[in-house]
Amino acid sequence: MAEPESAANTPPLVTELLQEYGTLTRKRLARWLPAGQPRAHLYDLVADYPARGGKMMRPTLCIAAARAFGARVEEALDSAVAIELLHNALLIHDDIEDESEERRGRPTLHQLHGVPLALNAGDMLILLGLRPLLENIDRLGPRLAKAILLDAQRMARESAEGQAMELGWRQDNVTDLRDADYLDMVLKKTCWLATILPSRIGALIGSRGRAPLTPLVRFGFFLGAAFQIQDDLLNLIADARYGKERCGDLYEGKRTLMLLHTYRQAVPDERVRIDALLAAPRPEKRAEDIAWLRGLMERGDSIAYARSIAHGLAGAALHELDVCFGHLPDSRDKRFVHGLVTWVFERI
Repeated sequence: MAEPESAANTPPLVTELLQEYGTLTRKRLARWLPAGQPRAHLYDLVADYPARGGKMMRPTLCIAAARAFGARVEEALDSAVAIELLHNALLIHDDIEDESEERRGRPTLHQLHGVPLALNAGDMLILLGLRPLLENIDRLGPRLAKAILLDAQRMARESAEGQAMELGWRQDNVTDLRDADYLDMVLKKTCWLATILPSRIGALIGSRGRAPLTPLVRFGFFLGAAFQIQDDLLNLIADARYGKERCGDLYEGKRTLMLLHTYRQAVPDERVRIDALLAAPRPEKRAEDIAWLRGLMERGDSIAYARSIAHGLAGAALHELDVCFGHLPDSRDKRFVHGLVTWVFERI
């Protein structure tokens, strides 16, 4: 199995295209944000998360995949915008469901405006995300536009199922989970939106529907799972540049690879304490208990364990990338997709 290069070897091209295609996406996205009323209680909230920035990985991957398969940027741009709008909508909903306090370095939308208004803004972002996909009917033709819409619909279903799995584990305080359970949840909740949908839509556009899409599910799963595990790790170890609450996943009781590994290794008394900590409502979780659990992860090498799995998944992504993109001519967009596999370990 191929191994990803170290993060230091991530080519500068990755950052360059994230900036270039991200800027194009943001400019086009502004067209789809209504400027009417009510502003204070809807459209200002709708524009909040998109204005906070972000790495722009999803829209850039969509455009780069389309370009690698032969499309023009303009042919993929509205689809990239739709993906970014849907991503921000789900972030608002996730933050509410997770009781998160910080997003991209600022208080979450529901902390600023309350749950009802934030929820409504998230709903509006979903609706706004559909319109650019409908524009594909004129630009790409009805057959291709329908295929893209169907893929977006599947992503929405998979994401909701994955979110239900994670929320259900927390509601029922399930702790006897395998790594395979976590990866199944991540496939649905993270990978379909983060990597599978962008690469598949890009391939659909660039190949005019001729590229096989099943291998892109495998590529997107391996890349997206590595991305999510790294995100889980950053939640424990990142500095202030991370932009989210440090150890927020522990306060929220998220079932990560590190938590599952720690629980499996814990002695009975430790498991009882972990169960009680995870079952407690967030306001009742004490900082000293979170610090104890974080230390238990460190002492049990759970962080190193999760990191090794993430690197293995990235190696598998490189193999599937060759299956999906290897036959295409060399291009900066093809090299971007390759470099993205190492970038996931470099980002903050």
